[in-house]
Amino acid sequence: MARRIVSWLSGPGPLDSGPPQHYPGGRLGLPERGSGSLARLGRRMAALVVDWLLADGLAALGTALGLISPRLLSSAVLLIWLALGVLAVRLFGFTPGQFALGLAVASVDERMQVGLGRAAVRGVLIALVVPALFVDVDGRGLQDRLTATAVVRR
Repeated sequence: MARRIVSWLSGPGPLDSGPPQHYPGGRLGLPERGSGSLARLGRRMAALVVDWLLADGLAALGTALGLISPRLLSSAVLLIWLALGVLAVRLFGFTPGQFALGLAVASVDERMQVGLGRAAVRGVLIALVVPALFVDVDGRGLQDRLTATAVVRR
């Protein structure tokens, strides 16, 4: 009985029994530097800001043309950002902001592309903000872990 208590008190064992990681993305089979390596937080945030400003501009244009009610402007910005991101990732593999900063969304499983479903789930989770705050040892947010994707350098 005492042995079970000591085992319980010592805490959980190691969560990852895979090979040791020497750099972010190493466990995923990504290179350490250059094209295909994991993008750093600063570039990912800058790409998000570019995408958000683009969506904001399109929503403002829609408001000026009378297509969007001024009361619905903030909701329109979010929906435009989500639609733009999902379609761009599905069609091209990157959002306009990621393109501007030399980034792309890559699949880290056996699938070649990020499909429409995975792009939509990823976009909704980013829009919720909180899942993106939970990162793993590679720096990938929960949205990337759940959809088996990673933001990499092009």
